[in-house]
Amino acid sequence: MAVKKIQHTVLHVFVFIVFAFIALIVLVPILWMLISSFKPQGEIISYPPTFISEEFTLNNFIRLAKRVKILYFVKNSIIYALMSTVPSVFLCSLAGYAFARYRFKGRNVLFILVLATLMIPFQVIMIPLFLIVSNLGMYDSYLGLVLPKIAVAISIFMMRSAFTGLPKELEEAGRIDGVSELGLFFKIMLPQVKPTFVTLVVLGINGAWNDLTWPLLITGDMQMRTLSNGLAMFVGEDTQEYGPAFAGAFISILPMLLLYLFGQRYFVEGTVTSGVKG
Repeated sequence: MAVKKIQHTVLHVFVFIVFAFIALIVLVPILWMLISSFKPQGEIISYPPTFISEEFTLNNFIRLAKRVKILYFVKNSIIYALMSTVPSVFLCSLAGYAFARYRFKGRNVLFILVLATLMIPFQVIMIPLFLIVSNLGMYDSYLGLVLPKIAVAISIFMMRSAFTGLPKELEEAGRIDGVSELGLFFKIMLPQVKPTFVTLVVLGINGAWNDLTWPLLITGDMQMRTLSNGLAMFVGEDTQEYGPAFAGAFISILPMLLLYLFGQRYFVEGTVTSGVKG
């Protein structure tokens, strides 16, 4: 027993060291970027490089604000992320609930068609989608940004998987107590899949925040650009101002880092539960 316990402890220590090393490899570039955003330009390009800066400065953020409309970019990214995520999570939750808990003709065929859209790359449909949205008069508008992002097949699949794993007794008890169908969904069923719901919120906001292609297609005015678009136009092959570039990357990554830290527990639990059920 003692030998097995020692072997088990050694294995745990070995696994911990391996994962700690992998985490270090992932985190070092991020830490380098965060620290470099507060470094003077000369220290960023100095050789040999210094990890810890001798002088911390905010000049990079000031120069970034003078070069690009960073406040407009941040505002547009927040609006895009929230306006696309909130309706999407709501509608996908309803769709997933219907596929999981209701029996209707053509349910399986319709669900397969929804899943089949996952095999179509966005690059295939982006030009027709752009023409449709543009012809509807939604070019350079928040509605044009948000509308194509409301229905997401993977979100419907995850919510269906989460709702499928719930016992039928919950519905039966609610109906016996006279709860309406909407009340049953919002008061009884939806709180039971909170981890998956939070996971969709995190994924939706992260996807919209980092989305580059669609906002670049559907917006032309600089005041309508999102943060990822604005920084992509600012940071190019000829960029020599590495300090402001690091500052822009810091601004871009910070909200998503905080969001993930806030929803980490729900994110992991929701990903696991929605992937093994249904």
